Amino acid sequence: MFKKPRLVMLTIALSFMTLVGCATESGSEQVETQTEGGSTDNGSDEPVEIEFWYGLGGQLGENVERIISEFNESQDDVIVTGVAQGNYDETEQKLQAAIAAQNVPAAVLLGNGTVNAFGSRGILASIDEFIAADSDLNVDDFVDSFYEQGTVDGVQYALPLYGTTQVMYYRHDIFEELGLTTESLETFEALAEAADRIKEEKGIYGWMPMWGADNLIDFSMSNGAQFLSDDGTEVLIDSPEWIEAWEYIRKAIHEDETMAINHGGEGWAYWYQTIDDVLQDRAAGYTGSSGDQGDLDFSLVSAHPQPGWENHHAAPHAYALLAAIPELASDEEKEAAYQFITFFNSPEKTADWSMSTGYIAVRASAREVDEFQAFAEENPQILVPLEQAETATLPFIDPTGGLI
Repeated sequence: MFKKPRLVMLTIALSFMTLVGCATESGSEQVETQTEGGSTDNGSDEPVEIEFWYGLGGQLGENVERIISEFNESQDDVIVTGVAQGNYDETEQKLQAAIAAQNVPAAVLLGNGTVNAFGSRGILASIDEFIAADSDLNVDDFVDSFYEQGTVDGVQYALPLYGTTQVMYYRHDIFEELGLTTESLETFEALAEAADRIKEEKGIYGWMPMWGADNLIDFSMSNGAQFLSDDGTEVLIDSPEWIEAWEYIRKAIHEDETMAINHGGEGWAYWYQTIDDVLQDRAAGYTGSSGDQGDLDFSLVSAHPQPGWENHHAAPHAYALLAAIPELASDEEKEAAYQFITFFNSPEKTADWSMSTGYIAVRASAREVDEFQAFAEENPQILVPLEQAETATLPFIDPTGGLI
C-alpha cells in the first residue's frame, strides 16, 4: 500500500556487492525468442513456474491474488504463485536475503527508491530488450512520471503496476453535523482550527496523520521545502520550511491533543488501526493512501486532496510501485515474469486495479475503459488521487546513494 512510499536509505555490504558482481551484467544476455502474443517458449510442454513477491495485505493482497489467478487462467505457458510479505520494507529485506542465497523470485514489487538503488548495483535485470521485442506494449501510454521511476541511468529496470499518493479522508457526516466544509481541508492552518473544534465539540481527535516519514515529508513539500539547494550542494532538511511543518504536527499531537497517531505493530497494523479509528468514531479524518479506498465506507467517508499552507500550494508526492525482475533469475523465468508484469499493467487490468483499490492507474488509456468511466461517475473519490497526482512532487532520489 505504498501505502506509504518510503525513502529508502540502503547500505549493502561489500560481500553482498561481490556476490551481485558475479551475476551476468544487466542486458548482456540475449532474450529468448517469444512466440506470438508474447508467450514463453521454453522448448517444453510444461509451464514455467515463478513466484511474485509483494508487500500488500488485506483487501489489497486479495486483489493481487485475484489478478494472479486471472493471469494463470488466461494462458498455459506460465504459472505464477504470489508470495505476500509483511510490507514493502520486508519485501526489500527478504529479496536481499534471497539474492545472497541465490534463490530469488522471478518478479517482485518494489518502491522507486529500491529500484533505483538495486538497479544501479546490478541487482535487477534490464528489461529493455523485452520492451523492444514487445510489439504490443505502447510505452507512450504509460503515465510519464510513473514510467520514469523504473529508469536508472537510462536503463529500464522495472515497469509500474500502480501509482499512489497520500490523500485526505474525512467523516463527512461529522463535518456536516458541525457545519464544517471542505474549506477546512484547503490549508493546514484551517485544518488545525477544525481539529480543535472537533475535539472540543465531539470529544474525538480531529485528525490523524499516518505514522512514518511520508506524511511529514509531504507536509513539508507543501510548505515550500526542498531536500537540496538548487545547485545541489547543500542539504536543506533542517530549513524553516521543514521545521515549521513538523512543529505543526508535534504541537497538535503532544500539546493541543487535537490529533493522534498510531504506530508500531506487525506489518500494516498501525495503518488499519488508523482506518478503524476513523470508521469507529474515534477520529474525524486521517491522511492516508489512495489505496485505502477499498477498505473505507464511503457512506461515511469522503476523499479530498491534501491541503497546502496559507502561503504555499499543495505539493505532496506521487509514487509508483513497480515490478522488477532480479538479475539472478534464469532467462526462462525472466521472460515469464515479463509476461505476467505486462498483463498486470495492461490498460484493462490497471483500470480494474484502480477501481478495486483506489490506487492510480499507470496507463493513460485506462481512463478510456468503459467500466472505469462508469465507475468514476458513481464513485467520484476515485478521481481525487488523479487530481492530486497532476500537481504532485516527484520522489526524491538521494544522489549520494544513501548518505543523506
